[in-house]
Amino acid sequence: MPDAAEKEPEQFISEQQHKDNVVSQLSTSPEIVEQLRGYGITEDRMCKLEYFFYTNAVEKAGSLSAELSDMGYDASFDASNPGKKIKVVAGATVPVQMATDKDLEWTESMCNIGYKHDCEFDGWGLSPEQ
Repeated sequence: MPDAAEKEPEQFISEQQHKDNVVSQLSTSPEIVEQLRGYGITEDRMCKLEYFFYTNAVEKAGSLSAELSDMGYDASFDASNPGKKIKVVAGATVPVQMATDKDLEWTESMCNIGYKHDCEFDGWGLSPEQ
């Protein structure tokens, strides 16, 4: 019988939460891209995006981080605060085209990759000085 320390972690994100998050992220991303236009980030510009995910288990954060690394992304994970149960996966992508349609495709794929590992995609950003 496994001891309590080896018990499977609870599910972090439900299917409905995932669906709601996809809708939220897809509505927010075009707003971010529009703001970036004011900083001179044009549709044909390629930028590295910084991204963030949350989950409740080191194993989940590790498996997501490994998949993102396999995609060529910089990825790391850690606790959000010392002693907290929430884990953060963060990093940067390979350069991504800053066209709104490409960004929407990328955003939805990040939501789905996160969900596959029971992690929630929390969005993206970038430094316009790239």
